[in-house]
Amino acid sequence: MNRLVAVAPLPTLRTGRRAVIHLLLLGGAALMIFPFIWMISTSLKDIGEVFTVAPKWIPSVLRFDNYAAAWRAAPFGRFYLNSIIVAVAVTLSQLTLGALAAYAFARLQFPGKDALFLLFLGTMMIPDQITMIPAFLLMSWLKWTNTYYALIVPNMVGAFGIFLLRQFFLTLPRELEDAAKIDGCSRLTFFRLVLLPLSKPALAAVGIFTFLHNWNSYLWPLIVTSTTSMRTLPVGLRFFVAQEGATQWTLLMAASVFVMAPVLLVFLLAQRYFIEGVSITGLKG
Repeated sequence: MNRLVAVAPLPTLRTGRRAVIHLLLLGGAALMIFPFIWMISTSLKDIGEVFTVAPKWIPSVLRFDNYAAAWRAAPFGRFYLNSIIVAVAVTLSQLTLGALAAYAFARLQFPGKDALFLLFLGTMMIPDQITMIPAFLLMSWLKWTNTYYALIVPNMVGAFGIFLLRQFFLTLPRELEDAAKIDGCSRLTFFRLVLLPLSKPALAAVGIFTFLHNWNSYLWPLIVTSTTSMRTLPVGLRFFVAQEGATQWTLLMAASVFVMAPVLLVFLLAQRYFIEGVSITGLKG
């Protein structure tokens, strides 16, 4: 008499691969989040616990007063205002001008369009340090140094945002524009009432990238500003770094936390659009 033996199904090869991929992703996520956890931990420590032989993740006493002391150590209210003005102005200008340029590259036909677009993309391969001195000399000649003009105007247009928006515009069917023309819409009306509302994911992705880049910009604001009242947040963090080596690490980490907070908030609010925009753009070229 034959006996039926129940054999548990073995994991498939696909399941094993997924498990390995998830483990790698979890390991990568842990490596990425480690500095942030250490930053928050250090911001709540006493100065004597920062460089102990056995690192302490949880401070003996939570020093929340480090945040108040860091805020009072420098005019961070003014730094916040400058960073918000610069980051918001540059983001809005790049979204406006970048969307118009991307629409021209994606929809309009004119001589040399492809060559001009490739030349425009080529600017992304030039390091900022190479153009920084000519840009500073231009700002000095215009007498814009130590003003908002120097912080905003050179960054009002970016090749990366134009490229990302162009790729997204190419994925939208041309039949929408043809139907709009039949209804009597001009190109500008179609762009404003049809194309932009459909491009919210791509606009959110470009907006977050642009805001993050300008919020964290350090070298250019350091060069073109000379007074404390015009400094931005990344430059303001230098108040806690002493050239003699006596860096106030607890206050520096506390200040870094409230410098990072607005960027994290912006990402969380626009996370859905950001992920959708990044996943959609680049599917058609």
